[in-house]
Amino acid sequence: MNIQMFGFEALWSPYLLVSTLVVILAYFYVTYFRARENFNKKEGLYFTGAMILFYITKGSPVDLLGHLSFSVHMVQMAVLFLVIPPLLLLGIPEWIYRKFVFKKWFIVISNPLFTLIFFNGVFSFYHVPSIFDVVKVNMVLHTLFTGILFVSSLFMWWHLVNRVEGSVQLSGLKKIGYIFANGILITPACALIIFAKAPMYATYADPAIWAEALKLCVPAGTLAGLNLSGPEMFISMPVLEDQQTGGVIMKIIQEIVYGIFLATTFFAWFRDDSKKADDATEKYLEANPHLR
Repeated sequence: MNIQMFGFEALWSPYLLVSTLVVILAYFYVTYFRARENFNKKEGLYFTGAMILFYITKGSPVDLLGHLSFSVHMVQMAVLFLVIPPLLLLGIPEWIYRKFVFKKWFIVISNPLFTLIFFNGVFSFYHVPSIFDVVKVNMVLHTLFTGILFVSSLFMWWHLVNRVEGSVQLSGLKKIGYIFANGILITPACALIIFAKAPMYATYADPAIWAEALKLCVPAGTLAGLNLSGPEMFISMPVLEDQQTGGVIMKIIQEIVYGIFLATTFFAWFRDDSKKADDATEKYLEANPHLR
């Protein structure tokens, strides 16, 4: 069945579109028009790309499809917490970071071990069926959990993209361990979803609760005029298969994103260590010219 039946507002979230455009314009006002001498085109592209992805994930028909299909919901989760945060952080100029990264409160809450455990813990807790089904039908709880997850993902990613000189940074080897730890900690939640023998989430399996969850993204007036029997009206695969597919998709995207950062971090660490070794050798030879 065609999702156009839900109407323009449910499909395109015009208020979020306007808000996204305002944030992008504010970014360029601050970074280009008020600090043009420090403007970096690559940072501008990163930030704009992150905001466009954010709107696609939370404001386009993808958001509505995420309420109809668990597998699309997991694509949302992967993009929102694994793709957008590093792009967003890479898009913010260093001079803005310098205003707060040296403050004690930031150093405390951005502790690598804390951010690692907190993000993955909240992500796993959110996908416990009894928690998930309550959150997905309550606008306040849904907004709160999504906000906490997004902010915690920013702090988690901070240690992999931080480039502020003089700030607390992980060494190349510690970054590699940090990436591996993230991959390990998110695996139990994905495995639970993938290997479940029955549908875990009433939000997608129970037509009544599913219809209640739709109220979070479809105007009440539009929803009242529709005759809906359940998610099977819009997805062709069984609920269990859709659920398992979602878990697989989340794990695949996580492996790809972490794999890219792992490779980038490893080669950067290897280059730095090689340069240090070459510099040390050169200094030794300068001190002992007879060895040349």
